[in-house]
Amino acid sequence: MFAAIKQQHKGVDVCINNAGLALAELLLNGKTSGWKSMMDVNVLAVSICTREAYQSMKERNVDDGHIINLNSVCGHQVYPIPDLHFYTATKYAVTALTEALRQELRAEKTHIRATNISPGLVDTEFASRLHSDNPDKAAGLYALNKPLQAKNIVSAVTYALSAPPHVQVCDFSHIFNLCHCDLLNFALLHFKYGLFAQR
Repeated sequence: MFAAIKQQHKGVDVCINNAGLALAELLLNGKTSGWKSMMDVNVLAVSICTREAYQSMKERNVDDGHIINLNSVCGHQVYPIPDLHFYTATKYAVTALTEALRQELRAEKTHIRATNISPGLVDTEFASRLHSDNPDKAAGLYALNKPLQAKNIVSAVTYALSAPPHVQVCDFSHIFNLCHCDLLNFALLHFKYGLFAQR
């Protein structure tokens, strides 16, 4: 993939790690193959794409690039949803990887930025894949909680990319209410860690 990008576009200036996979494989009886698949997509692929994007930027002396990891609120809190527990572990890894990346970039004295965007439930094929054996359960997830729309995530990505060069957007969280109460039908947007001025 990165070889093709280099050939067609000279390299990568912005990398958005958007792939994610959740399988309903519980900790007590989940399949090892499912766990490996989630690790491959949610952790290893993010790490490989991040490494290759950085190397592409470094080779071309790009000092204002940006690496954005589309994470999840599950990367910041363990919810009482057993189907998501192993997925949650992979998303905690993405949170750690993004902060570690930021530290390594700082040590390299580069102005390449790293941002973690952590949505709650988004209206995508996520639930139908998670509950592929039970379409009613998937539909119920969206019926119970008003999901964010893809355009909400696009807005967060656009904001992070358009921030002035001296501003680092560390972590952007889009939350929906997971509690089973009358206040379900809203989506809330906030900064988890806010902004800080970069060197």
